[in-house]
Amino acid sequence: MAEQPTHPISDIDQHPDIAALRARYDWAVQRPSGQTVSGLAFLSGLYLAISSWVVGFFGHTTLTVNNLVTGIAVALLAAGIASANGRIHGLAWVLPIIGVWTIIAPWVLPPHGAGASSIVNNVVTGAVILVIGVACASLGRMSKRRR
Repeated sequence: MAEQPTHPISDIDQHPDIAALRARYDWAVQRPSGQTVSGLAFLSGLYLAISSWVVGFFGHTTLTVNNLVTGIAVALLAAGIASANGRIHGLAWVLPIIGVWTIIAPWVLPPHGAGASSIVNNVVTGAVILVIGVACASLGRMSKRRR
């Protein structure tokens, strides 16, 4: 039989470097710039979720469902970044990808006859989410330089 180790295997979450990294990300999101970025991301996600009804293109079912689902995803990611950036910072790169998807969705999703209002709405909202997503993803790097 194999012998059991006499010392417990350390949990990676308890490593001092991991704790310092999480503290740096949490510090970055608690600054006013971090709060602004995560708040704007949350509001952008909420707007994207309801944009079909605000702009009035809810007749395009696939685009409406897409905007609802991706908007909720953006809002949840932004809430996670605002509350636990030290643990969720690795997912911040998803926000710019959702922004790009939001921009191209009116042309990719069937039916391809999306109206001008839905195209303009998605392009502008997607561009905002793309820019805010890049800012969210770079929060930890900014804190390293400005500390």
